[in-house]
Amino acid sequence: MKNINMPTAEQAIAGRNQAIQISGTHFVSGHSFNQNIPDIMEKAVFGLGCFWGAERLFWLIEGVYATAVGYSAGFTVNPNYQEVCTGMTGHNEVVLVIFDPAIVSYEALLAAFWEAHDPTQGMRQGNDIGTQYRSGIYTFSNRQMSQAETSRELFQQLLTEQGMGLITTEIMPVSAFYFAEEYHQQYLAKNPNGYCGLRGTGLRLNQ
Repeated sequence: MKNINMPTAEQAIAGRNQAIQISGTHFVSGHSFNQNIPDIMEKAVFGLGCFWGAERLFWLIEGVYATAVGYSAGFTVNPNYQEVCTGMTGHNEVVLVIFDPAIVSYEALLAAFWEAHDPTQGMRQGNDIGTQYRSGIYTFSNRQMSQAETSRELFQQLLTEQGMGLITTEIMPVSAFYFAEEYHQQYLAKNPNGYCGLRGTGLRLNQ
């Protein structure tokens, strides 16, 4: 049985002092995603189900400099994939998006986020069930927070017009982001026939 209840900080797995070691080089673009990032770049973090397909969604967008997958919004320090899958870390599977705001806006990334998954499903996306598959937007500034909340209202209007449910997406300031293991980074570029669970609602957000 998959855990669909968030643990408390006291219940969560403790974790460890050592971070997961990764190359930090994007398999597709060749850009670094953990150091020497150009100052003009901005960051965004999204959770929309299994992070393999979610990451590919964003690296294909023009203006995105690099992407990386990881764990955030939970309690466990330096978690690993097996721990996150237990549901006892509180972490979500998320995508870090590093983008050039002169080419692609944060609002455009938000639109891609809403359109690529069903944000009404709670602790799941399709057959992927568990707290690590919840819908989430994790912001780096008050501006991102305001834009995320506005986009949620707009997309809820579209869902309501189609007789669909209420959005369960959590929107909060980004907490510690922990990079996932190397084999998860750009997984669908390394494994083109790998699993992708992204399924949108068919609705389009015109901001």
